[in-house]
Amino acid sequence: MNGNPLVLIVFLWMSLACSAFAQGFAGLGSDAEGFAVPHRGYAFDFPADHGAHPAYRIEWWYVTANLQDAEGTPYGLQWTLFRSALAPEDTSDWDSPQLWLGHAAVTTPTHHHVAERRARGGIGQAGVTASPFEAWIDDWQMAGADMEAVSLRAAGPTFSYDMALTAQGPLVFHGEDGFSQKSASGRASYYYSQPFFDIAGTLKLPDGEIDVTGQAWMDREWASQPLGASQVSWDWFSMSFDDGAKLMGFTLRDTEGDDYTAATWISPQGEATAFPDGAFSALPMAKSAVAGRMIPTTWRAMLPQKGVNVTIRALNPQAWMATSIPYWEGPVTISGSHSGRGYLEMTGY
Repeated sequence: MNGNPLVLIVFLWMSLACSAFAQGFAGLGSDAEGFAVPHRGYAFDFPADHGAHPAYRIEWWYVTANLQDAEGTPYGLQWTLFRSALAPEDTSDWDSPQLWLGHAAVTTPTHHHVAERRARGGIGQAGVTASPFEAWIDDWQMAGADMEAVSLRAAGPTFSYDMALTAQGPLVFHGEDGFSQKSASGRASYYYSQPFFDIAGTLKLPDGEIDVTGQAWMDREWASQPLGASQVSWDWFSMSFDDGAKLMGFTLRDTEGDDYTAATWISPQGEATAFPDGAFSALPMAKSAVAGRMIPTTWRAMLPQKGVNVTIRALNPQAWMATSIPYWEGPVTISGSHSGRGYLEMTGY
C-alpha cells in the first residue's frame, strides 16, 4: 500500500464505516472470502488465544466494569480494542492490512465521557501480545504477566482511569465450548469471557479524582463473518447477580426473518450452561431520547429455565458512544427475580 499514511488510514476507516450500512452493524455480515472461519471443536490454546488472530477478519478485547466510590455512588467503565483486517495476514511495516480501533468510556449517573483512538498495524502503534499479555493502542493499555492480574488504563479529553483487575474465577466459554452460534444458518464466532474480575483504581473526572472498586467483565471474541447480511444490529446484556451467578444474553435483530438469541448461565463457581435460540428473551419497556433518536433504556429480560425475570434499567440513559460507528453502551441496574448490576450494549438505533 502506497501513498500518504494518514490519508490511507482515513480512507480505510471510511470504507469500513460504509460497509456497516450495507452489511449489518460494523460490516460484521460482509463477505469473508480468504479469511479463516470458526468451526466446532476448536481446542483453545492459552496463553496464545489471549493474543491476536490475524487469519480472522474481526476480533476484540472488551472490558466493562460496574464501580462505586466510598459513598456508594455508581459508575461504569469501558475499555475496548478492536482489530479488523482487510486481508488475512500481518506484516511489520506499512503494508500491514490490520486496522485497530480503541474505545474508552466512563459513565456516571449524570455524565457519559467517551474517547476513541485509531491506528493501523505493522508500525507498533497498536497491537496485542499473548505472553506476557499486552493489548495497546497509543498510550491506552491492558497488560499483565497473564490474564489472572492485569492493569488497565485509558484517557480522553474529560477523563482518565488507571485500574487493577484480579481474576476471582475461571474463564467461561460461550455456546458449544466457545463456538458461539449467531444465526440459524450457522454463522458463529469463537467467544470466551472472564466475568470474575475484581477491579480497583482511580477515575479522574472534571470534578477530581475518585477511588473506586467493583467488578469487571472481559469478553474475547474473533470471527470473520459472524452475522448474516440481514442481521443488522443487536442488544447484548451482561448481568452479575447479587447471589454470585451471572448471565450473558443477546438478541441479533434480523430485517428479513426471526431474531436470533443465545445465552450463557454462569454459576458462582464458573460452571457455564449454554442456552440456544429462543430460550432467552429481552423486551424493551421504555425508551429515552438519546442523540436524536429513541433508544430503549429499560428492558425486561427472561430466561425461564433459570427462573430469571428481571427489569434492567440504564444508570444513565445518555450513555451514547459518539464514535466512528456510534452505539449505546452503559452500566445497568437489575431488579425482579434477581438483583444486581451489569452492562448493556445496543447497536443499530
